[in-house]
Amino acid sequence: MRDINTFLPFWEGFSVVTIKPDGDALQIDLTPHATRLPSCGGCQKPCSTTHEYCERVIRDLPILGRAVRLSVLLRRVSCRDCGKRMEAVSWLDRYARMTRRLAEAVIQACERLPTLHVAQMFGLHCDTVRLLERRALQAALSDLPKAQPRRLVMDEFALFKGHRYASVVLDADTRRVLWIGEGRSRAAVRPFFEELGPEGCARIEAVAMDMNTAFDLEVRQHCPNARVVYDLFHVVAKYGREVIDRVRVDEANRLRHDKPARQVIKQARWLLLRNPQNLKTPEQQVRLEDLLAANQALMKVYLMKTELKTLWTPSTAWGWRSAWKQWLRHAHESEIPALIQFAKRLKSYWRGIVSRVRWPMHTGQLEGINNRIKVIKRMAYGYRDSEFFFIKIKSVFPGNP
Repeated sequence: MRDINTFLPFWEGFSVVTIKPDGDALQIDLTPHATRLPSCGGCQKPCSTTHEYCERVIRDLPILGRAVRLSVLLRRVSCRDCGKRMEAVSWLDRYARMTRRLAEAVIQACERLPTLHVAQMFGLHCDTVRLLERRALQAALSDLPKAQPRRLVMDEFALFKGHRYASVVLDADTRRVLWIGEGRSRAAVRPFFEELGPEGCARIEAVAMDMNTAFDLEVRQHCPNARVVYDLFHVVAKYGREVIDRVRVDEANRLRHDKPARQVIKQARWLLLRNPQNLKTPEQQVRLEDLLAANQALMKVYLMKTELKTLWTPSTAWGWRSAWKQWLRHAHESEIPALIQFAKRLKSYWRGIVSRVRWPMHTGQLEGINNRIKVIKRMAYGYRDSEFFFIKIKSVFPGNP
């Protein structure tokens, strides 16, 4: 058996007694070295008195593709300082039923593979794999320095089907995900500001978001020095839904007796919503030009979309004020009800738009993170435990140093 211990030096302080097959696994019996004093599992001091012996079955890394079960004879020692304690084992954590090597291998595999696949690979239960990964992620997050953000980005993403959402808060400077919570209401995001505290809230200078009234009101209540910055992409997307789509449908209904012309307008949705530089073929460009030339209402709302984007480009507040007044005037002169209604609603958001002049921020950072979140969710075939899902997201985006 001495030769076996020479070739299998995996279990420091213990000797291999027997190795025998047990179905598809290997059963290995280990006994402590008689000449080596055990150490207390509490204070790590050597102890000369053994109170009792205990046998524990422990999982280890597979050998030659076969699962390994260790039957380890452990000693409970009588320590002068700690009392009765189990001996310290360098390759085994306290109360653990698997070796540190196996736990580390599982955690590393979870970085690349879904939990279900890792569990099948090592012959473990899915809950055991999740517990190991959760502990590792929590330990990694606890080692991160305390965040002191000055600029934030807030957005939401779909958590489950059925219009269930979660809110995300990102540090705009370090790209660190600071907080995630279920829901997108004021009550849902309030815990973040409570965790940040009065001093942390007073440090916030600007917050980028879409036109979400709940986010806006919470920021104004908790962060007295913060300026809300509305994201261009979300405003233009809202304009596309409420104005361009509405006008396109109205024009199609107006031409219900001219079926060919009506069909052209019905099929032009993506031509109108896309930016001109994103048209894939010259044929699409020609179709768009012909459509706009033939329909004055669609021409107006299409040009007003381009003019709306210029509100995010002025470098001075006076330049923005001039562009803003011009856009409002053109909207009211268009005599298009959907456009006039959108302009009236946009008036109440003017502070968040002009803030772009001082704070050139956007939610594009979080849009990229949301795409990564979708990949994480898809790899795991979904998460039933939202808290674990949120910890996973935070660990993937710890921020730049």
